[in-house]
Amino acid sequence: MSISRKGSFITFEGIDGCGKSTQAKLLLEYLNSNGTNAILVREPGGTRISEEIRQVLLNTDRRELTHRTEALLMTASRAQLTDEIIIPNLEDGKTVIADRYIDSTVAYQGGGRGIEIAWLHELNQFATDRLLPNITFFVDILPEEASRRKDFESDRIEEGGLDLQYRVRDTYLSLAEKEPNRIIVIDGYGSEAEIHQKIIEEINRRNIVG
Repeated sequence: MSISRKGSFITFEGIDGCGKSTQAKLLLEYLNSNGTNAILVREPGGTRISEEIRQVLLNTDRRELTHRTEALLMTASRAQLTDEIIIPNLEDGKTVIADRYIDSTVAYQGGGRGIEIAWLHELNQFATDRLLPNITFFVDILPEEASRRKDFESDRIEEGGLDLQYRVRDTYLSLAEKEPNRIIVIDGYGSEAEIHQKIIEEINRRNIVG
């Protein structure tokens, strides 16, 4: 279920290091260069309050943070971003691209941390006013490959290691099976250009923007 809106909402999901952020930026550049007014937001973050929450969530000095607190902070950041940035821009007719959204909480705090997924769905609905993306791209690679590609220090959540990432990936794949019309699984082993082209073709096929 989603609110009535004029713009298009596109989200990118995947395990850490899968390349989704690169693809989100490439899509932003493509759409804006072709006459579509698009913006890019990230999670957690995207607003002053949400960025402050991000610092707590990802700081490796905050290892005492419990799983329930993590889930609540994630969705609190999302609620602020949705109300302050996403919904107003959609209502203005813009295309909003999000680097992570509701599925990240289900995958990481649900599959990864073991919190009840049905409860997380309800929490997401409350935090987002039931706003769903028009389409979600899940960039899929194995955790070992994602770890090999990483050239930056792990944050607090990434410190969960390969076991966590495997549980997260399995949850993403389960979500894609349940919502095939919204969640598109993209093979993350192609070149950046090849993956980008697949995303463009899917958006054009579905007439998501324009």
